[in-house]
Amino acid sequence: MLEIHQFPCLSDNYGYLLHDPASGETVCIDTPDGPEYLRQAELKGWRITQIWNTHWHPDHAGGNEAIKAATGCTITAPANEGFPIYGVDRAVGGGERFMLGTYEVEVIDVGGHTKGHVAYHLPQAGIAFTGDALFALGCGRMFEGTAEQFWASLARLKTLPPATLIYCAHEYTQSNARFALHADPGNPLLAAYAEEIAARRTAGEPTVPALMERELATNPFLRADDPAMRERWGGDDAVATFAALRAAKDTF
Repeated sequence: MLEIHQFPCLSDNYGYLLHDPASGETVCIDTPDGPEYLRQAELKGWRITQIWNTHWHPDHAGGNEAIKAATGCTITAPANEGFPIYGVDRAVGGGERFMLGTYEVEVIDVGGHTKGHVAYHLPQAGIAFTGDALFALGCGRMFEGTAEQFWASLARLKTLPPATLIYCAHEYTQSNARFALHADPGNPLLAAYAEEIAARRTAGEPTVPALMERELATNPFLRADDPAMRERWGGDDAVATFAALRAAKDTF
């Protein structure tokens, strides 16, 4: 069984170390804080062998240099980003697959937040690392992509098995819940989810990972193709509804 060590870093990021006991491989999922990743790996007794970057932003790739210098690890990163990522050994794009021990890793094109953003899905383990493309009850700001591109990315994520656990990069869920309740006020599943999120944060607990099945029913951005959301937010198709939702969230 794969092991995931999740820990807070920077102001609101989550760091992830993915460890495969059978092969001895340990992967950094993004590198917001190089020294903290190295410290956490040492505490676990794991040797970092790989980095998988989801996109180029410094709070996702800024620790590459320090970690590679300390460990000699191999860096996998998206091929189609508009800005360079330090130390890339393997550039990947949507639809490509590679292995972590005996586990297949599927690369999903989730561009929109940045041009070439990717997610890493491990079907056998039922997990996906989505960076800033998909959050619990939210999605990333559309810095470089278009609404068409971002909606196509979310549509690809919507096809993941409902039991998939989504490991996103930030603890934004309580803020996202406030907008979701504004965007979709008549959704009882969302109301219950928001209450659970508030209780978790009051207790100092993380709200990540998120269950894809629940996100499909409550995340307004994933529901841009729902007729009720289209009626409330306008647009002739899901792209236009998504664009309206994203613009509203940007100024909420």
